[in-house]
Amino acid sequence: MKKILLLLILFIPFNIHAIETSAESAILMDMDSNRILYAKNINKQRSVASISKIMTAYLAVESEKLDKLVKVGSEIDNSYGSGIYIKKGEVLTIRDLLYGLMLRSGNDASYAIAHNVAGSVDNFVSLMNKKASELNLKNTTFNNPNGLDEDKGNYSTAYDMAILMSNAMKNKDFKEIVKCKKYNLKTNMNTYIWHNKNKLLNMYKYATGGKTGYTKIAKRTLVNTASKDNLNLVAVTLNDGNDFKDHMNLFEYGFNNYKSYKILNSGVIDIIEDNYYKKFDFYIKHDFTYPLSNDELDLILIKFNLEKKRKPKSNMKVGYVSIYLGDLLIHKEELYIIKKQTKKFKLKNFIKDTFK
Repeated sequence: MKKILLLLILFIPFNIHAIETSAESAILMDMDSNRILYAKNINKQRSVASISKIMTAYLAVESEKLDKLVKVGSEIDNSYGSGIYIKKGEVLTIRDLLYGLMLRSGNDASYAIAHNVAGSVDNFVSLMNKKASELNLKNTTFNNPNGLDEDKGNYSTAYDMAILMSNAMKNKDFKEIVKCKKYNLKTNMNTYIWHNKNKLLNMYKYATGGKTGYTKIAKRTLVNTASKDNLNLVAVTLNDGNDFKDHMNLFEYGFNNYKSYKILNSGVIDIIEDNYYKKFDFYIKHDFTYPLSNDELDLILIKFNLEKKRKPKSNMKVGYVSIYLGDLLIHKEELYIIKKQTKKFKLKNFIKDTFK
């Protein structure tokens, strides 16, 4: 038997203003909830150029080989276009290569990373597509680790790239690399000083990382993240000749008109109306935050869906909490029970406390 209990929460609305970009495709999304705050042709598939390297870096940081010393080999022979100009026989770590990949968009670095993480470039591309499938990036196909169109190119959408970046930013090593403005490196062959091509890191104080891209087919592509007051946003633009300004405007639009609310707190949660689980406390395992604006004029609806278990015991799942924005289900969280803790009466402590 299921029992449904309701709770209403009132939020104060904010003023909001319309915004537009010059991009062919664009998205502004909250990275914590994946809520889309601005959308323009977000599922239109096209060449994405060097923002493909977000996937290359993501796989590399997850490989747990970041501090492995590698010797550059013939895998870089076919590299052309933007590079960090490493040489065969040069020794450096995969972490070093990642800074060259993400700060300077080194195509040679992408081949060296692919070879040393997966054994070959072809194996690495297979891993890229496997990861895309795991992340449910339905409109994304990778043919190389760098985004060059002459190698068949990599194709994706603004939406898929926003999802990819949101997941990658959960990795602390990835996050550290993409926010770096300058990297110094000395190898057995050379000394490097790499400055980040992503100008937004210097133009916008809330920027936390990103990746630039350009090919003749893709035109200018750009991914950036920014954080302010616990609101963590990602912006993606494809074929945008005014991309840095558009990204700043998108972020300002988000920060000025949305606020992140913590709707659920992990831990014990009260359901006053319940009389079945009197000997238990309810609890949830995760927080839930969500950005809200005056599009949500007044109400968020919380539903508690309970199942009456015949033999309830601690840590048993007994239902779930559903969060609605109007008629739209925006989140579902599993609900558990735990035996209430009751303090045993001890005469010794009673006397001590009473006659202290």
